[in-house]
Amino acid sequence: MKLKVKYEDEHLLIAVKPGGVPAQGDKTNTPDMVSLVKDYLYEKNPSGGEPYTAVINRLDRPVGGLMLFAKTPEAAAKLSDLLQDGGIEKYYQAVITGEIPDEAGELTDYLVRDPKTNMSKVVEKNAKGAKKAVLTYELIDELETDEGILGLLLIRLITGRHHQIRCQLASRGCGIYGDVKYNPRFKGRKGAKTIGLYSTRIEFDHPITGEHVRVKQEPEGDAFKVIDLEPDY
Repeated sequence: MKLKVKYEDEHLLIAVKPGGVPAQGDKTNTPDMVSLVKDYLYEKNPSGGEPYTAVINRLDRPVGGLMLFAKTPEAAAKLSDLLQDGGIEKYYQAVITGEIPDEAGELTDYLVRDPKTNMSKVVEKNAKGAKKAVLTYELIDELETDEGILGLLLIRLITGRHHQIRCQLASRGCGIYGDVKYNPRFKGRKGAKTIGLYSTRIEFDHPITGEHVRVKQEPEGDAFKVIDLEPDY
């Protein structure tokens, strides 16, 4: 599998994760993004030994799109701080089933992760282990299909909780297309390699050079072929 690199300098790298590819190594022993990035960097500089690679933004296995990696410990620390401070803007496109109540807005919930099921759920604010989850969205378009109404959202992820976008949207009756974990319309079906969620834009001020970095990637995957819409974002 050839790595698709969208941006690179001596400090960091932004690459495209195909849907279905793990962000990091797991028990399936299938090729993962960290291994692909390390192989890519090693091929560029074989005499430099094993390359340093740190994941800054993780994506769920069935989610495709842009991932940010640090190439040095200094960059990893600075990018992690920037992420924690909200200085890295992360945008997603999502294909949803059903109608979202408002055409644009902010969703705020409190989520708890269940390690036994590897799923998150919306809970009360004072629930044990609850973490605040916030995103904003804009409905780009809707389409009547044989499978019902599908919508295309542009989402800005404010916080980065476990399965946040998938859980928050499903809790409002408009789950992600193809999501067998959270969307009742797809539960019971064979697990899809990809779902209708894609990391399409990363934007931030480079913490070392000061350059403004803005990288975009058009979504790929069966869900986006179904809705076949191209948003102007």
